[in-house]
Amino acid sequence: MRTDDALVDALLVTSRALVGVAARSLADAKDVTLPQFRALVVLASHPRLTVTELAAALDIHASTATRMCDRLVAKRLVLRQARPGDRRIVELRLAAGGRKLVDRVTERRREAIRSIVFRLPPGVSEAVIEALDAFGRAAGEVLGDDPFGWQLASATQA
Repeated sequence: MRTDDALVDALLVTSRALVGVAARSLADAKDVTLPQFRALVVLASHPRLTVTELAAALDIHASTATRMCDRLVAKRLVLRQARPGDRRIVELRLAAGGRKLVDRVTERRREAIRSIVFRLPPGVSEAVIEALDAFGRAAGEVLGDDPFGWQLASATQA
């Protein structure tokens, strides 16, 4: 097997493991889907977005984002407010329940990943960090303060 094929296979296994961690971390998040949680995370990282900006950040159609936000507002996880100074523009922000949910699920994910990291063989951590950082850069992910890595198109154009 070629080295790049072995690397792809290893990353597929890693991806499957991380999807499992993500799914388990949402297990008790009553009636919140993974796409809805992604929206909550974007709003946690970028408060006061319009539906159009949220749709762009999630790479979904604006009508899909609108329906998703309707559900999140009904669950009292997201609030809609007119933009100060221009009431024609409606902005989204996390409600207190949405913030608590993001914090709880994120901590659960962090603990699950920490548990996996502690089972790595001794001396491997630095190589894993270097490899994953390189993979993130190759994928076009911006390394920085946003632990979720969801950058807004408007933020990167500014």
